[in-house]
Amino acid sequence: MTERDHIHSLSVLLLRPSDANDIARRLAAATEEERAGFLKLASAHHVVLRALGPLAQAAEAIEERVLANWARQALVAEQKDIDNSLQYLNSICEALENKGCPTTVIKSLDHTPDLGNDLDLYTTCDERPVIDVMVNQFQAHVEDRSWGDRLAGKWNFAVPGLNKTIEMHTKRLGQTGEHTDLARRFVSRRTTKTVGGFTFFIPAAEERVVAATLQRMYRHFYFRLCDIVNTAQMVEGGELDSAELRRATRPAGIWPGVATFLNIVSDYVQQYRGTPVQLPAEVKSAAVFGGNKLAVRDRFLRLPIVPQSAQLYGLQMVTTAAKRDFPAAFRLSLLPPLASAARIAVKVIGTEKAVW
Repeated sequence: MTERDHIHSLSVLLLRPSDANDIARRLAAATEEERAGFLKLASAHHVVLRALGPLAQAAEAIEERVLANWARQALVAEQKDIDNSLQYLNSICEALENKGCPTTVIKSLDHTPDLGNDLDLYTTCDERPVIDVMVNQFQAHVEDRSWGDRLAGKWNFAVPGLNKTIEMHTKRLGQTGEHTDLARRFVSRRTTKTVGGFTFFIPAAEERVVAATLQRMYRHFYFRLCDIVNTAQMVEGGELDSAELRRATRPAGIWPGVATFLNIVSDYVQQYRGTPVQLPAEVKSAAVFGGNKLAVRDRFLRLPIVPQSAQLYGLQMVTTAAKRDFPAAFRLSLLPPLASAARIAVKVIGTEKAVW
């Protein structure tokens, strides 16, 4: 079974669970190595609980006991790791709030009941009180920062007993830290969410879409299946105010990227369910391209960088320069040379970590 097969199977389990029995039969006939690859991809896409739950039920229904036991063991292990992570996350957020640092959990809790690989936080504080809390209260190790991390105001912490990195964004968001006004909305408009018995501050729905867009359309240029499922659920649940989303993102120059992100989600859902996520006409008209540009490669659903993603960067740059936000425009101007340096680093030393 190929990587493409696994992503298709996961997409069916998440978006068309009525066909879960077919996926269960396929995985029941798979080798241990193929099942391990399937589980690894489910983890990479942050959908272990959401995909393996229906799979275990389907395996039971068709009396494939070995597969059902395998899926349930994976579910138990994943849930144990999530429970441990939530305890640490709660303690860290409480400590930062007590230090006078308003802190919002971004991205990580969007995947509920799953959890992300890293625990991402945003605060309006600068780094000094954050480092003090992390190092002195949690004995955290401050990881080396790349050039991109320094521009973006991002710090990574390894905490003893926690197998996920704490990724803290201080005052800024965006690949080069170009967003400050937009970033403050992640605290000023935050709401609460209770997960695993703990209550956390999370962004409002509009900011959750902004965070996903910044990560997918302007940084990594690939989608995870969790991005599709999370966003579709949010839109179809009536949580998203598209007018507010447009009002917030137009001045930052990323409204076309946001609209494109939503359009891609809608198209991918249609591919598996037969019906798209219903989006307002203003979103559809602002989208630069759609889900037909996605391609399965290197574990994820990849976006074309040229010309589509480059066009989004250009639109952001033009808007930022037009409103005379010269500090943000300067930061954005550093993105192409950073990207080039990252590509060279991959070829020379096998990783872009020191750059990106």
